[in-house]
Amino acid sequence: MNSVRRRCEARLRQMTLPDPFDLAELCQTVSARRGRPLHVRGIPRTAARGRPCGIWISTDDDDWIFVDQDTSRLHGEHIVVHELAHMLCGHDSTELPENDMMGQLFPNLSPDMVRTVLSRASYHSEHEREAELLASLILAQAQRATSAMPVRDVSVAEMQILRRAGLALGMEP
Repeated sequence: MNSVRRRCEARLRQMTLPDPFDLAELCQTVSARRGRPLHVRGIPRTAARGRPCGIWISTDDDDWIFVDQDTSRLHGEHIVVHELAHMLCGHDSTELPENDMMGQLFPNLSPDMVRTVLSRASYHSEHEREAELLASLILAQAQRATSAMPVRDVSVAEMQILRRAGLALGMEP
C-alpha cells in the first residue's frame, strides 16, 4: 500500500486543482489533458440496482462516466473523482482480468469499439485501491482549500447579542 500511496501523492503534487474546487472544472481539465470529450451521466434508478455505483467507459473518441443518480451529492462527487482518478493513473480494463463488465453491459457491441470499462464496485484490485486513494486525496486537498469559513466584522446588532450573552453568563462587559 505504501507504493500506491507514494504514486498517488506524487500525482497529486503534479496536479493543479481548481480553487475554489469545482468538479465540472476538474472534469474539463482531465478532458483537455486526455484530448477527448468527457461526459458525466446518471445511471437510471432501474439500472442502478445491483450494479456498480460508478462506471468509466472509454471509447475511441470519448470518455463516459456513469454515476448512480440516486446517491447523495457528496457521494456522487466522490464517485466521479474516483473515475477521473482511473484516467489520471492511466488504468484500463485490459489490466484487470476480473473485469468482465464490458461483455455484460455491451453483449452486442464490438469489443474494439469500447477500449476501457472500469466499474466502481469493489476494491480487490490494486487499480481500484489506487483510484480510491487518489480520489480521497484530491477531495481532501479540495476541502482544505475551500473549507476556510469567511470571517467578517461583527455588526452593531451582533455586538449587542454577544454583550447580552456575556452578561447572562456572568462575564464582565
